[in-house]
Amino acid sequence: METSSATPTKKATATILPLTDRVQEALAVAKRGADELLIESEFAQKLARSEQSGVPLRIKLGLDPTAPDLHLGHTVVLNKMRQLQDLGHQVIFLIGDFTSMIGDPSGRNVTRPPLTKEQIEVNAMSYFAQASLVLDPSKTEIRYNSEWCDPLGARGMIQLASRYTVARMMERDDFSKRFKSGTPISVHEFLYPLMQGYDSVALKADLELGGTDQKFNLLVGRELQKDYGQEPQCILTMPLLEGLDGVDKMSKSKNNYIGITEPGNVMFAKIMSISDLMMWKYFELLSFRSIADLAQLKADIAGGGNPRDAKVALAQEIVARFHSKQAADDALADFVNRSKGGIPDDVPDVALAGAPLAIAQLLKQSGLCPSVSEATRMIDQGGVRLDGAVISDKAVKIEAGTFVLQVGKRKFARVTLSA
Repeated sequence: METSSATPTKKATATILPLTDRVQEALAVAKRGADELLIESEFAQKLARSEQSGVPLRIKLGLDPTAPDLHLGHTVVLNKMRQLQDLGHQVIFLIGDFTSMIGDPSGRNVTRPPLTKEQIEVNAMSYFAQASLVLDPSKTEIRYNSEWCDPLGARGMIQLASRYTVARMMERDDFSKRFKSGTPISVHEFLYPLMQGYDSVALKADLELGGTDQKFNLLVGRELQKDYGQEPQCILTMPLLEGLDGVDKMSKSKNNYIGITEPGNVMFAKIMSISDLMMWKYFELLSFRSIADLAQLKADIAGGGNPRDAKVALAQEIVARFHSKQAADDALADFVNRSKGGIPDDVPDVALAGAPLAIAQLLKQSGLCPSVSEATRMIDQGGVRLDGAVISDKAVKIEAGTFVLQVGKRKFARVTLSA
């Protein structure tokens, strides 16, 4: 392929370097919370070589800007990048502006519609701005894979496609399932893992990170690097973080997410709502506490400590990272106030007309419930309060006046209702 990134630049060394304490510590940081590190012995040697030479490893994370907002599930790999960045290695935040136009088929049973160039540009700007809340932007190399994918052209794309067989591509679980079920697979979807793999060739990556659903794509990069005469990258896969329900992967579509740009008190309350068991996974994947600190915290809880105190510490750490220390303190005070039945300070004001108004309509019009049926369901469950008093009568009509409506534990509105 006619591109400078395709030229051999690394040769595997036959010398086995000793693993110093510092290398062992770096390896432990990399493995913390990870699902799989392939190949661990190779990565250990890369770390040892880096320590000996003083040349940092090149660590790649590629994200397709498919949506404008990130949630805590997205930050699992970003957190790992930051930990490796703090060890002195060069992290590369790769925005897949080219691959986004193909659409990643990973974990999907249908073809994903590609995004427009305009959507990709808007989302990409938002992605890095939010990722910078985790990564040190001054030490992060930002790249766009259109830099080397666009120049390939038709000839280069054909040459790249010749390096991988259809049989190997069909080893992907999602492709094989779709083929067996008769679900269409577009030819361009085969290009996605090839292009992602070629990114590793272009960037000469030493390590690539991704979720467990990206393992096949990451391995393609490893194989392509071998084919281009480069030392193959190691791959580090991170678990997919379950959402607030503790069952499904965190997702906006499932409404079980914690957005990293949500208000601090909302983030805090959502974290406090996770189960005590799930709390430890959140600590492992989201906290920047040291391994020793986390072990001590677990020992304290096992020795009779209150899990709620640990959860508060986690919530404050997360809110402080994405907002500020003051925001974390305010969120804690707000949570304690709500727990005592108090009203938070940031209740939105809503002005409505039409008194007397049925309670279900009032909840819908005030924005506390998306529909009358949902409002009725919340009333049946005892989740609706007016000035602190539970509303149990679905037929009640609310007269004109100003009052605080509450739905569930976190939704409030100060309503002024007129005739």
